[in-house]
Amino acid sequence: MFSNSIRIFTFGGFDIKLDPSWLLIAALITWSLAQQYFPQTLPGLDTQTYLTMAIFAMLTFFASLLLHEMAHSVVARHYGIEIKGITLFLFGGVAELEAEPRSASVELLVAIAGPIMSLLLAVGFWILAQFSAFATNAAALTEVLSYLALINLILAVFNLIPAFPLDGGRVLRAYLWYRHGDILRATETAAKSGSIFAYALMLMGVLALFQGGIAAGLWQIMIGLFILAAARSSYQHQLAQSVFEGKTVRDLMVTDPIVAAPEMSLSAFVNQIMLRHHRQFVPVVEDGALLGHLDADVLSGIDRENWANTQVGDVFAGLDASTTVPPEMSAQDLMSHIAKTGRRKFLVVRDHRLLGVITLADLTNYLQIADMLRHR
Repeated sequence: MFSNSIRIFTFGGFDIKLDPSWLLIAALITWSLAQQYFPQTLPGLDTQTYLTMAIFAMLTFFASLLLHEMAHSVVARHYGIEIKGITLFLFGGVAELEAEPRSASVELLVAIAGPIMSLLLAVGFWILAQFSAFATNAAALTEVLSYLALINLILAVFNLIPAFPLDGGRVLRAYLWYRHGDILRATETAAKSGSIFAYALMLMGVLALFQGGIAAGLWQIMIGLFILAAARSSYQHQLAQSVFEGKTVRDLMVTDPIVAAPEMSLSAFVNQIMLRHHRQFVPVVEDGALLGHLDADVLSGIDRENWANTQVGDVFAGLDASTTVPPEMSAQDLMSHIAKTGRRKFLVVRDHRLLGVITLADLTNYLQIADMLRHR
C-alpha cells in the first residue's frame, strides 16, 4: 500500500514509516495554523511566534496520531496479530495489520484502543492547558495545548463514526460479526456504511466548493474518496479470504491450457491463439516438454511486419522460478505472492510438467462469480 514509505525509526518493536504524501499534509496544517487558526484565537503576536506555535502543534499532533496507531498495534500484537509497521501519510496514520483479528471480541478491542488513546490525550492536553493558564503567563503555550486537546477530541469522535474502515466501522463490524457469526456478512454491511459516509462527505465537499470553501471542500472530497476506496478494498480482501479458504492453485487453475510450439510464427500465435482463444499468457511446449511461456506483451516490442518472420522460439521467456507455482500452493498464499511481486500470470508446474495456468484474472473472475452467487 505504501511502497514509497521510508522507515524513520523503530519504537516499541514497531517500524515507524513516513510516506512522502505526509509532507504535504504537514505543510498544509502548519500553514493553516500559522496563518489562520492561531492569529484568530490569539491575536497580536508576531509572525515568527505563530510559525513556532504551528510547527510545535503540527509535530505534537502527529505524535498523538502515532500514539493512536500504537494503541491499535500494541493490542493487536497482544492477541497475536503481526504488525508490518505504522505509516504516517496524507490522511493521517495507519497500523498495517498482517492479518484480520481471529474473533469479534479481538476486533472490538483492537478497534476501540485508538479512540481511547485519543480521548486520554485530549484530557491530558486539556489538563496541561488549564495548568498553563493558571500557573504561567505563557499564553502561546496555553493556546497550543488547548488546540492539541481539541484536535485529539475531534480525532477520537471522527474515528468513532460507524463507517468502515474507521475505528467506529470496525466496532460495528465486530458487533455484527458477534451477532451473526459471519465475518464476511459483517464486513459487507460495515463497508456499505463506510461507502454511504464517504458519499455524504463528498457531497458536503461539493456544497462547500459552491459556497467558496475551496480548501475545505477539496479536503472533504479527498477524504471521502479515500474512505470509499478503503471500504471497497476491505470488503474485497475479506471476500477473498472467505472464498479462497481451503482452496489451492490446483482447484482454480486452467487445466489443459492452450500451448504454443516454438516453431509457430508470431502471426499464427496472434491469429490462432490470442484472437481465437482469447489467451495472452501461453505456455511454450515442444514434444510434451515445457520450455517456458510467451506473454502477448512481447508483441509491443516487435514491428507488426516482422511477426510473420519471427517465431515463438525466438522471443519466448524460458522457465523461471518467478513465473511458476506448485499446484498445492494455497490460493491465499498466491494472492499474497501476487501482491508482493506484482506478477499476475503463472505456470502451474510439478516436476517440470505443465499442469495448468493461473492468472490474477482467473482469481478475480472466480471472486466475482462467488460474490454474485452470495447475493442470489
